[in-house]
Amino acid sequence: MSTQPDLLHSEEEEALRAAVRDLLTDHCDAAGVIAHTESDAPHDLALWKLLADGMGLAGLLVPEAQGGQGATHREAAVVLEELGRAVAPVPYLTSAVVATEALLACGDEELLGRLAAGRTIGALAVGLHTAPGAPLRTVRAGDGTLHGELTGIADAAAADVLLVPADDGGLYAVSADAVTVTPQTSLDLTRPLATVTLDGAPGRRVGDAEPAVGRALRAAAGLLASEQLGVAEKLLTDTVRYLKERKQFNRPVGGFQALKHRLAQLWLEVVSLRAAARAAADALATGEDTDVLVAVAQAYAAPVAVHAAEEALQLHAGIGMTWEHPVHLYLKRAKADSIAYGTAGAHRTALAGLVDLQAP
Repeated sequence: MSTQPDLLHSEEEEALRAAVRDLLTDHCDAAGVIAHTESDAPHDLALWKLLADGMGLAGLLVPEAQGGQGATHREAAVVLEELGRAVAPVPYLTSAVVATEALLACGDEELLGRLAAGRTIGALAVGLHTAPGAPLRTVRAGDGTLHGELTGIADAAAADVLLVPADDGGLYAVSADAVTVTPQTSLDLTRPLATVTLDGAPGRRVGDAEPAVGRALRAAAGLLASEQLGVAEKLLTDTVRYLKERKQFNRPVGGFQALKHRLAQLWLEVVSLRAAARAAADALATGEDTDVLVAVAQAYAAPVAVHAAEEALQLHAGIGMTWEHPVHLYLKRAKADSIAYGTAGAHRTALAGLVDLQAP
């Protein structure tokens, strides 16, 4: 029997939020993120070490018996909200959620333990745009080696091991040293994409690709909504603060009624997104109506996050158009997230099938 999802945060979840926010406040300011995007090393691996090793966040979804924290998707969602607020350039979603979920489906405890401890960064070699249930691009398997090319792989540049789906139905663990990773032009500089080329790369089969990738992409889509929520909430908060301080005609800009209406509309969208994202995280944790609630969250999240970024850019006026101001980081993350793990349209189509709501 289906139960009502619990959308409220527990005391433990709020304590986790506070700890992650404090860490990011100290180690992930906007100027530092922009500096990383301008360098040859877009990932902040020092910050990743603090999150993964220092706080144990890489193993949140891994049972304690397998070296993890034994938490749930609700706690992972809290972490992703805070990472979204900071646009943190770390491979948390790709390694601690996507690659980890794939390995949980496969039962590979040795590699799972390394990811949970933060000693190894993993990446699922499936294009970031791939929606749950969508056809997969695979590589050719033969004689224990893999051959082929996969594009649009998020955070491949930071990965130590890649989980690669092959045409024999298997999912293979491949050392990053055995493949060629070529950076692709990416709109979101804080989550870079790459082409992965395998030319006789040795791979170890860890399980069946279809169920593992399906589980990983479903969790990714559901928890991505929490990251998008963090992006939208941060933009709304910063924009309201700016409009209270910025004066025009000797009065705060935020006092003009037209802007009040725009902010009020955005606030309504953000609180609705909060409910949808929390419902998806709770569904992933409990297994109740998971496919439906994940599809609902992703059908709604992308337009809200993009709208929040566009409003923030416009309402910050000239300063918002500068490279030094971080609003462009949030706009790029929101736009990139809008096609990650399936577009809103793809999730609406999936949702229609799930609830038997056919088009006229």
